[in-house]
Parts: sequence; structure tokens; C-alpha cells
Amino acid sequence: MDYSSTPTGFRQRKLQPKVRMRSPGSGTSDPNQLFDDTSSGSAGFRSQEASGLGYPAQALLSEPMSNFAMAYGSSLASQGKEMVDKNLDRFIPISKLKYYFAVDTVYVGKKLGLLVFPYMHQNWEVSYQQDTPVAPRFDINAPDLYIPAMAFITYILVAGLALGTQDRFSPEILGMQASSALVWLIIEVLATLLSLYLVTVNTDLTTIDLIAFSGYKYVGMIVGVLAGLLFGKTGYYLILLWCCMAIFVFMIRTLRLKILSEAAAEGVLVRGAKNQLRMYLTMAIAAAQPVFMYWLTFHLIR
Repeated sequence: MDYSSTPTGFRQRKLQPKVRMRSPGSGTSDPNQLFDDTSSGSAGFRSQEASGLGYPAQALLSEPMSNFAMAYGSSLASQGKEMVDKNLDRFIPISKLKYYFAVDTVYVGKKLGLLVFPYMHQNWEVSYQQDTPVAPRFDINAPDLYIPAMAFITYILVAGLALGTQDRFSPEILGMQASSALVWLIIEVLATLLSLYLVTVNTDLTTIDLIAFSGYKYVGMIVGVLAGLLFGKTGYYLILLWCCMAIFVFMIRTLRLKILSEAAAEGVLVRGAKNQLRMYLTMAIAAAQPVFMYWLTFHLIR
């Protein structure tokens, strides 16, 4: 091997060694090669591993297992739904609640007019079909929960508006306003239920009916507060007085068919201490509505 005699030539020759790489298929290794080339072997192993994943036996095993898992999951979901529906219906009668929200635009308009001006309405009896009361959208006399619920929410919003115009608005005060209105509603319904129990009245009035009838007063409260915002205290007292008289007449004519005896409902002279107690109870429930209407709105007008 010919090297240059100068040291520089020797160093340049040393920096260019000859390296012989073996071919991928050869079985011998080059002693001058620092590392073995294993790329072909690893590629072959990966190809075998990938080809092994596609065995028909694995496909046959995976499909029944996935089907079984899907069937088991759907059965668990259906059982859980049935359990939730059963327990929920025990405390909250969903099927009955659907009846009270079966309203339309025509019913809402007529019922609002009846709540504000009930003096010209003649027939106050609830219509029945095969011993079942018809839906509220077919009978204006049927109680509903749509108007009380929307009136309660609107009352809270109007109360916030009234507080805002007086620079007294805050989330805490508005929360207290909503909480107090809800608590008074619950107290009113519970007191009515207790009174009906003490007087031993056999009536078809349900708790949801009482909530609906007690919630109708929020319509007059909204009208009174809006009148106070537009026309001051004088407009508030005049409009609220009108709405109080209207809700009193509405409650008397509606509840007398539910609480009083059939003879009293037909206009026959009421006789007996029990019927007199029923009459007094009906008047007390109706008279409580204007009291709550004033109590929950007078502080909103200044």
C-alpha cells in the first residue's frame, strides 16, 4: 500500500478508509463494518406481525365478542332507563304533568283574558271525555301549569327591572325575591291542603291543581308592577286593585265547583255546617290571593 512520505499525506490517506458493506442477503459479515444491518430482518418481522393480525380466526372471535358487548350494553341502558322512569314517576308524575302543559296560543290568550276580566264568563265547568278531563287547549276552564310557570319567571324579571330603575338591583336581592315568592307559594299550597284535610272535603282537586290556581295571581302582579313603572304609585294601586278583584272572582267561581257540594254548585241553598265550612274555605282561599299579590309587589314601587 502506497503512502505519501509527508505526514500530511499520511493523515489524508488515513481519513479515507475503505469500508465494504455486505449485501442484505449475504450471510457473512464484514470485519471492517461497525454495525450489522438489521433493517431487512426487522422489516420482515413487522410484515409477519402485520400479516398475523389478519388471521380469519381472530376476526371470527372479535365479531361475536363485539356483538355480545353491544347487546349487553344496550340491555343495561334499557334497564337503567326503566328504573329511572319508574322512580321518577313515583315522585314526579310525568304523565300528569304533560296534561297541564298541553296548551296552545289560543288557549293562552283566552285564559289571560279570563284572568284579567272574568265577569262575563258564564260556564265554569271543566269538560270531561270518558271520565277524563280534556286537555287545557280544548277547555278554557281546565287548569294548566304553563301560564303559572311563565308568569312566575316573568314576575322575577319584572321585579329585577323595577329594582334596576331604582338603583337597587343586585343578584342577591333578586335571588331573595325569587326565593320568597316560591316559599310563599309552597306555604299557600300546603295551608290549602291542610285546610281541605281538616274540613274533610272530598274533592278531585290535586296538588298540581292547587299549584296552578295559586300561580295564576302572578299575571295580575306583573300587570300591576308594569303599571307602577309606567304611571307611578297611582297606576299601580288602581291596576292592582282591578287584578285583585278579578282573581278573587275567578277563584270563587272556579273553586266552588271543586270544593262546595254539588247542590251548592248548582245554585241550591247551602245547608249544614259542613257546607258552610266549605263555603268559608273557598272564600278564604280566594281572599288570600289579593293579600299575596300586594305583599309581593308593594316594595317594588316607590
